[in-house]
Amino acid sequence: MNLVRAEIGRLAARRFVQLMVLLLGTAFGVTIATTLAGSHQPTAFEVQVAEAQAANQRANVQRWYAECLEAERTGASELSARYQGNCEDVSPDRVDASDFLSGVFVFDQQILDLTYFLIAFLCLFGFLVGASYIGADLTSGGMTNLLLWRPQRMVVLGTKLGTLLAGVLGLSVVASALYLGSFRLIAEVRGLPGAPDAPFWTDLGLTVTRGLLLVLMVTALGFAAATLGRHTSAALGVAAAYAVVWEAGGRIVMGIVDVARPDQLMLSSYVIAWVGGEIRLWAMSGECAPQIGSGYCDLSYHILWPAGLVVLLGLTVLAVGGAFATFRRRDLA
Repeated sequence: MNLVRAEIGRLAARRFVQLMVLLLGTAFGVTIATTLAGSHQPTAFEVQVAEAQAANQRANVQRWYAECLEAERTGASELSARYQGNCEDVSPDRVDASDFLSGVFVFDQQILDLTYFLIAFLCLFGFLVGASYIGADLTSGGMTNLLLWRPQRMVVLGTKLGTLLAGVLGLSVVASALYLGSFRLIAEVRGLPGAPDAPFWTDLGLTVTRGLLLVLMVTALGFAAATLGRHTSAALGVAAAYAVVWEAGGRIVMGIVDVARPDQLMLSSYVIAWVGGEIRLWAMSGECAPQIGSGYCDLSYHILWPAGLVVLLGLTVLAVGGAFATFRRRDLA
């Protein structure tokens, strides 16, 4: 019997996996149904009113934009502080008529936020399935029986991990295509597609790709944590402890001791930076570095996606490597 074929069958036959697939489909179905029920195709009158409001807003924004550019050119500290040194945030090109349509789903304006929701649910699915897949075998004696048939620990564990990642990736790709396709269809029949251009599709494609890679890394982390702890609950405990002790409690403590950049020490910041391409954060304290030519004091800093990839990939490799090293010499009896 082929080991890979056997693991595929075991993964597909697990009731927990089937339940999680059902819950994942239910969550996506509720999201799609809610969007469909809360949207309608705007009438010509609604579009006309929205375009008039957008034109009026652009006229006001154009004045603010000109002031901001003038502040950048002359170094006027008062105006620079008002616009926080970033004129693109008040560019009239950012004003669209769809911003003034109520109860209308606009694909190119809203799909990116819905994509983050998709990635979050797939990550949760991958972590739970990854942890339970190996955790159940370690606690029930299934791993011991499997090793009696194929007494090669690294091959067996590696096959389990590879099968798990391939299965989660395949399901994630199919789910993503159905999910995004459903919202595109909603935009055509009960909303507006907007004006998606080449940069929009490129950005959406990169976001989905980075999200799928994140799902694989989170799945591997769940698998590794359960392997190290020899139980599914060990992975859940590690995730809960990190969220409560570090992401919540750590922020409070660092705020008390006046740490300048606490967000730079949080894993969630690197997750957001990786999926979204970058994240802009603000230091709580520290030396102020005025921008050249202005009196504006900028305390913001950025974390870009390469840093997010390095941190997440490094953590995944460390956890998986530790799991394999521990499993190699562990007594499974």
